[in-house]
Amino acid sequence: MSEHYSQLQIENAAKNIRKRVLKITLERNGCYLAQACSSSEILASLYMSILNLSESKGPQIPGKFPGTPSKDNMDYLPGSAYNGSTDAPYDRLFISPAHYAAPVYSTLVEVGRLSEEALEFFNKDGYSMEMIGANHTPGFENAAGTLSQAISIASGTAYARKIKKQSGRIFVFMSDGEIQEGQLWEAVQVAAFYKLDNLVLLVDVNRQQVEGFTQDIMNIEPLEEKFKAFGAKTAKIDGHSVEELQKACQMTEKGKPLVVLCYTNPTQGIPLLKHRRGQMHFIRFKEDEYNEYLKFYQNM
Repeated sequence: MSEHYSQLQIENAAKNIRKRVLKITLERNGCYLAQACSSSEILASLYMSILNLSESKGPQIPGKFPGTPSKDNMDYLPGSAYNGSTDAPYDRLFISPAHYAAPVYSTLVEVGRLSEEALEFFNKDGYSMEMIGANHTPGFENAAGTLSQAISIASGTAYARKIKKQSGRIFVFMSDGEIQEGQLWEAVQVAAFYKLDNLVLLVDVNRQQVEGFTQDIMNIEPLEEKFKAFGAKTAKIDGHSVEELQKACQMTEKGKPLVVLCYTNPTQGIPLLKHRRGQMHFIRFKEDEYNEYLKFYQNM
């Protein structure tokens, strides 16, 4: 990191990330707001304290959608450009849950990799600031059409750095609902077998998914025991504590991938959402709620 941020600055950045996503939700009457509530400290800590990234190579305001990747369309600016160089010794960050795009963009604004004005193009037809992130959207290394896909891509990247004896760690940010996918466990098994101690997985354990509470749809606990059984080093923390996030990402063990289980609250910072618990995947406001949330936003 070229700039040092205090813990207080990171905590304030997390509040600003939530505020921006609430603004988007009010303006568009719909966004993945609960995911911003749960992940803001994780994303802010990654960009402001944990990751070693070079300067952004992306414009402050992204251009238009370049079209889907193909052999005739490989020169577009990848979303990873906003994280700077993908070469060693710098770290790389893979965002696995594509619907977390709004908090990712808001984090990039907070650290000066995107302009505040860029958010005006959020989910606007013809532009790259899509609601569901992909290869060409700011901050994203990869498409994520299949849940848990990113950890397999990241594991391959981490292995490549290992055999080239290159420094720099490979981070994956993912949501807990993805853990229901078999691909996740195959990837962790591979990461442990190839001793990928340069791979760090941060999981937003907010215990919510599309249809309801994760424990009711397909229980994933006990997560710590499961990851340990697959050969990973694990840390179980409060995902809203910047200090715990910083310390956990340093808990490396030689020959083992590191999994940081970040237990979070999907209403963190916006307690008005509490009555929606269990049905929080995509937030829309009813007509009689709008003014209440607008007033809350204006006082954030």
